[in-house]
Amino acid sequence: MIGELGDLIRYRIARARESLKEAHVLAEAGHWNACVNRLYYACFYAVSALLSTYELSYSKHSGVRSCFNHHFVKTGMVSKETAVIYNSLFERRQEGDYEEFITFKEPDVKPWIKDTESFVNAIQTLIDQNMKKN
Repeated sequence: MIGELGDLIRYRIARARESLKEAHVLAEAGHWNACVNRLYYACFYAVSALLSTYELSYSKHSGVRSCFNHHFVKTGMVSKETAVIYNSLFERRQEGDYEEFITFKEPDVKPWIKDTESFVNAIQTLIDQNMKKN
């Protein structure tokens, strides 16, 4: 994949990796709510990159999530086990950013960091496979 679409895909994956790094910094500082936000965005950017490889795009986060679940999880291209972290972080980010009195704790968030890294890596693999086909 070359040109603008390829640039967009690479940009979104770079943003996913950058968000993961930010999550690590925030975790080390004990900023768990902000860490959850960055973990969610790492997944979101990775999924947005994946959708772009199929020339799919949505303007809302809920649309990206719905499309991902419909085209990739339901079809088995991404396992339900792999997708759990993205779907869970979608809900947790909504809570942490928009609801009152939500405080995430280290024991809950720390495992999500590794899960998010695995998720981004799995999505990167799918992207690489699809880009080789095209």
